[in-house]
Amino acid sequence: MLTENEMITIAEDYIKKIEKESGIDLIIGHEVTIKKSYGHIFFYTSKKLIETGDDKYAVAGNAPFLVENETGKVIEFGTAENEEYYIEEYESGRWPNNRRVNF
Repeated sequence: MLTENEMITIAEDYIKKIEKESGIDLIIGHEVTIKKSYGHIFFYTSKKLIETGDDKYAVAGNAPFLVENETGKVIEFGTAENEEYYIEEYESGRWPNNRRVNF
């Protein structure tokens, strides 16, 4: 089982990959991370949004993601529903085919 610090490192590495692809500086909102027995669910946005509070720096498509503590796999959630929906779908085994993102 991964430690909290190991899961955070995986989440930060995942965000770095998105930053590289998008060219946008991103930050994880650690204060809103949801901790579950099976892993942590992370949320992120642009650093500019946090620094300025200006919604023009909001990032579209920044879906929360889970880092599983048993496997270290990253599982993207969606943005069409609230996070509770995706958590329930994941916990029931329905989030789509337990789609996993490898990086």
